[in-house]
Amino acid sequence: MVSSHASPSPCPGPAEPVGPGGPDGKGSRPNAAFRQLRGALSPAEFAAAVRRAAREIGEQVSCDARYIGRVESGEIRCPNYAYERVFRHMFPGREPEDMGFVPRDVVRGRGARGRDGSGGDGHPTGNAPGSPAGHRTGNRTAHRIEQPKESDVLRRAFMTGGTAAAVAAASLGAAVPVVQQPDAADGLLDGGRLGPRRAGEAEASAVEQAVRRIRLLDDRHGGDGLYRRSTRPLRIAYELLDADTRRRSVAERLQSGAGELALSVGWLAHDSGRFADARSHYAEALATARVAGDAALEAHAFCNAAFLARDAGRPREAVRAAQAAQGAAKGLASPRLMSLLALREAGGWAGLGDRAACEAALLRARTLFGRGPGDADPEWMSFFGEAELEGLEAQCRSALGDWARAAEHARRAVALQDPHFARNTALFTAQLAGDLARGGAPDAAAAAGERALDLLTEVRSTRIRTMLAATARLLGRHGGEPSVAGFLERHAAERRTAG
Repeated sequence: MVSSHASPSPCPGPAEPVGPGGPDGKGSRPNAAFRQLRGALSPAEFAAAVRRAAREIGEQVSCDARYIGRVESGEIRCPNYAYERVFRHMFPGREPEDMGFVPRDVVRGRGARGRDGSGGDGHPTGNAPGSPAGHRTGNRTAHRIEQPKESDVLRRAFMTGGTAAAVAAASLGAAVPVVQQPDAADGLLDGGRLGPRRAGEAEASAVEQAVRRIRLLDDRHGGDGLYRRSTRPLRIAYELLDADTRRRSVAERLQSGAGELALSVGWLAHDSGRFADARSHYAEALATARVAGDAALEAHAFCNAAFLARDAGRPREAVRAAQAAQGAAKGLASPRLMSLLALREAGGWAGLGDRAACEAALLRARTLFGRGPGDADPEWMSFFGEAELEGLEAQCRSALGDWARAAEHARRAVALQDPHFARNTALFTAQLAGDLARGGAPDAAAAAGERALDLLTEVRSTRIRTMLAATARLLGRHGGEPSVAGFLERHAAERRTAG
């Protein structure tokens, strides 16, 4: 069990360099001590605990299952300063060496930088998760890989105002992949074309980091305001697929990363109501998966396609896509993934009004979920916990007209939700409001609607606003009741402001 006792946090420092393996730099040495600290938690669950601990002390780290795996494998020998503060907070009294890390002075100097030009947390130098977005080291390596300061091009592309979503969009600018020629990067961002160039570990890592950054911002702020700014990193990622790569592993990472980035960008389009754009991005990711023979990416693409089809009013297509996803995922040894895919299928059956098929899929989803998390669970599924399980069942019950049961599941989804997933908290609160309104509880519906409006000060999601608009229409005939009138007035004012 990790500790949550807060401790003072000094100012953030730069990411520490990291070598490719043990203290002599000759191969990785697994970090058994850190693996013991994780205990029975899955890498994704432990990563979520790290993010929660970071928020407790005012740090921001983009920790995920992949990062935990790189620490445990020994690839990351020394965490950057932000991660070190978080780990000290989680495990009071333990020094980094007690957690299996190499002393910081050992990884300083010429041999400190990894072969992929990465910093202390295994991400490209100068923009490690947990470091301030504007902080750069600016050092060159023997491979001529540099992370320059954010260019005017990025500033123009991502700085659009003072709202929370605009600040999030500015952070997204730091996730644009770098290329080996710093002077050519601005030309590419301006829409120019680059000649043949090479792509290596640094470019693959940058694409992967862009995926993580977009997912983190989406969890907190929703898709509105982020989608347009995310298309540029996606375009660059796909251009990198045409670059010369000397290693098969790099080419595979670039293909997988570009596909995952297409899915993340597609989701931003989906959440912001741009269904045609989302469909195009999901199809692009599916094509990439098929070319690469990547079953995990294919399952993810079909999963998103099923969700989109349900929301777009094509329930039979949702069922077929969810079933195709289950076929692609059957060899991936992840019950949690299969649980989510069964829920996607249940959503399609609910849209078709097939109660028996929906109930069967929901039962299968809960059975699979009960088998627990595993090391094979995809990194992108960090959002899928008990709260999401309850929320997706609420949506199915709502589509079937079971308003009371839908409200019960939505209420549990809100109560169980990790605060990190602010968008999902707002989503399921809006779901609860709608189910209560349809179930004949206008006062409770209005109260839930007001809570959802409170959450929308930090979250921008067309999907959630559309749900609240439907609830407001349902409650219109109860406008004479003071509690309902308050919600309706707030909702009308918010719509005028947003419009």
